[in-house]
Amino acid sequence: MVNDTRELPATSRDGMHRFLGGSPITVAFRLILLSILVGVVLAAIGFDPWNIVYSIRLLFQRIWNLGFDAINGLWRYFLLGAVIVVPVWLLSRLFGAPRGR
Repeated sequence: MVNDTRELPATSRDGMHRFLGGSPITVAFRLILLSILVGVVLAAIGFDPWNIVYSIRLLFQRIWNLGFDAINGLWRYFLLGAVIVVPVWLLSRLFGAPRGR
């Protein structure tokens, strides 16, 4: 038998297929598409591929600030609602019918 040097032996080809999870072309195509998708998402949240450390620090700083902005917003909603709810509750307790025990 003459061994053809252009093709890999079947066991080597099966091992590579199993390691990659598919044919090399298909895996490369999937990785390219996934990289583009992840790149779009990372760009949307402000990552810069040329300065990744600064981008990560900036992301955490924005998340930190967003958290405190959310607390500030909740506090303002609480105060706005309390202006109505607390007096109505107090009036209902003062002028409500007495309840027997």
